[in-house]
Amino acid sequence: MYDVYGIIGDPVSHSLSPVMHNLAFRELQIKAVYGAFRVKKEELLQAIEAIKVLGIRGVSVTIPHKESIISYLDEVSEVCRVIGAVNTVVRREGKLVGYNTDWIGVMRAFEARGVDLKGKRVVIIGAGGASRAVIYACKKAGVSKIVLYNRTWERSRKLAQEFALEAKPWEALDQAEGDIIIQTTSVGLKSKESPISSETLKNFSIAMDIVYLPLKTKFLEDAEKRGLLTIDGLQMLLYQGVEQFKLFTGLEAPVKLLEEALYDEVKKIEKELKLG
Repeated sequence: MYDVYGIIGDPVSHSLSPVMHNLAFRELQIKAVYGAFRVKKEELLQAIEAIKVLGIRGVSVTIPHKESIISYLDEVSEVCRVIGAVNTVVRREGKLVGYNTDWIGVMRAFEARGVDLKGKRVVIIGAGGASRAVIYACKKAGVSKIVLYNRTWERSRKLAQEFALEAKPWEALDQAEGDIIIQTTSVGLKSKESPISSETLKNFSIAMDIVYLPLKTKFLEDAEKRGLLTIDGLQMLLYQGVEQFKLFTGLEAPVKLLEEALYDEVKKIEKELKLG
């Protein structure tokens, strides 16, 4: 008998989570399988019922369900309530419990590159769901200042008010400065676009992008040329997945093995989509 796990979202066709979790199951000789389940917005309640009926042990949650799934779960962690999003659901004693490991993925991505966030001045581009996890991670790590820029001012203002940080108009982005700049929007996904000018990047020493297709986005390419330390989107994905695996199984995942597999897989996808 194999335990069943999976990812729910729309789209999920290029999800790297099955690669990561199935490899970890095989390596640790765990009798479990992990699949990708496309679930449309209007099908979420049915999907939750299916998880219960089929005895699925846990799921990763991606766009567009991270926020809406909260109301369908039996319990959610306090972190989920603060961030306002769930990316992991685990069956515990018959109940479906929601967690968020995205913020841990952010912190560990910086730690893996030897970056201590404490006391740093951080600029965040974007005010969506990913931005919330990034803000939470930065605050937990003790950054000294966070400045938020987003195309929609009202959304930026509300998020800044909620987390007690500073928001500045999108038009002022070219004057942004600090120690670290983090790109949390979908700009650059499967394209050669960047939300910020190359010139502005000289005002920072570290750049992180949560986009990983292509692996080296225009944003990171420009940052590299300016001499910044860069952190690609796969790092956050890797470490949130490692933490997720621990919630699923109680075991530590083989990090280095998973990292190699993820980078190999992304290179294949880049060739397939002609993003190289």
